Amino acid sequence: MQPVRRQSLIGQVTDQLRGEIESGTWAVGTRIPTEPELTELTGTGRNTVREAVQALVHAGMLERRQGSGTYVLASSEMPSALGKYFSSARRRDVLELRRALDITAATLAAERRTDEDVRVLEDTLAHRTALWDVDRTRALLLDVSLHRAIVAASHNSIYLEVYDFLLPSIEETILDHDADSDRAFHEEHTALVRAVVSGDADAAATAARCFFTELAADGADDRDTGALPTD
Repeated sequence: MQPVRRQSLIGQVTDQLRGEIESGTWAVGTRIPTEPELTELTGTGRNTVREAVQALVHAGMLERRQGSGTYVLASSEMPSALGKYFSSARRRDVLELRRALDITAATLAAERRTDEDVRVLEDTLAHRTALWDVDRTRALLLDVSLHRAIVAASHNSIYLEVYDFLLPSIEETILDHDADSDRAFHEEHTALVRAVVSGDADAAATAARCFFTELAADGADDRDTGALPTD
């Protein structure tokens, strides 16, 4: 056990800035006050303010933009922490989580999709199909966007937030798989979108499930992809 130390001035200012973000006073995407303004607001020195801001940059809550200022990137430190966790997690475990999210989200999307959701899904599907033989890289990115749009159509904000944490891993998986397969899976993607648009929850779940193969044996090592999505 170590003696409890009083919080430093930098720590106090960091907590104040964090509080402004977490309370929504400084919303995600907005620019926070400049260093001189923060110095006046907190009644502390510029170096103290700079260190406090930098602490929140490291935590993933703020982002410095050259020549523009400092902007709110996230309302908590959780996105940064989860992003680092998922990036180092076993690939098979991430795929299992994605499979659960995709299938459940497709079911909910079929029940909750709005006219705007339908427009986005149909447009994304059409662009993905049109670009497949023209610009494969862009088509694959639209592939990711299509699956994300279905999660967004579930209107479950937590599902979408977790899915966004997984996006780098999802993109990597899809790009890697494309190197070993020339299949476009146009029919499968069309069936998925049609099921969601028509409001058929059972068909949507079935269509989403078809993108995943049987899970590998429990003994697969960390390099094993386990269940590879077929798209």
